[in-house]
Amino acid sequence: MPDPVGSNADSHIRYANLWIRIAALAVDLGVFCAVFFPITRLVKGTWLMTSSDHMWSYGWFITDPLCITFLGIIFVYFVVLEGTFGVTVGKRAVGIKVVDLSGGRPGLQKSFVRNILRLVDALSVMSILGAVLILTSPERTRVGDRGAGTRVVHQ
Repeated sequence: MPDPVGSNADSHIRYANLWIRIAALAVDLGVFCAVFFPITRLVKGTWLMTSSDHMWSYGWFITDPLCITFLGIIFVYFVVLEGTFGVTVGKRAVGIKVVDLSGGRPGLQKSFVRNILRLVDALSVMSILGAVLILTSPERTRVGDRGAGTRVVHQ
């Protein structure tokens, strides 16, 4: 059984810092672009949509079915890959993973909580709340990690 992540005996655990987490996210965004841009080109006739390309747009709120579908796919991508394998494509590429407090894979329920709480981390400009928490907490945790009982560590 893995050592608990938060135990004092586990001083060898290296929590992932903000910059490596941003690098992992950048890789994941590259994956999304590689998939979504061609689909957008086929469906909308443009590679990158502007507000005038959206079927339904109400000020800051975009309710275009294609965008809503993409957001759903992104959410499922993170929940399923992190919950089942502990990594996304980006996390694997940079050598980090999501674990529960016992050091194991988080499972779908914890992953769901972790990812739904991205909404809280992102409430401020450019997700500054999540970034500040990662920079200032000893275990490099954002709201989602704290709420779900997960940590992001080096593999």
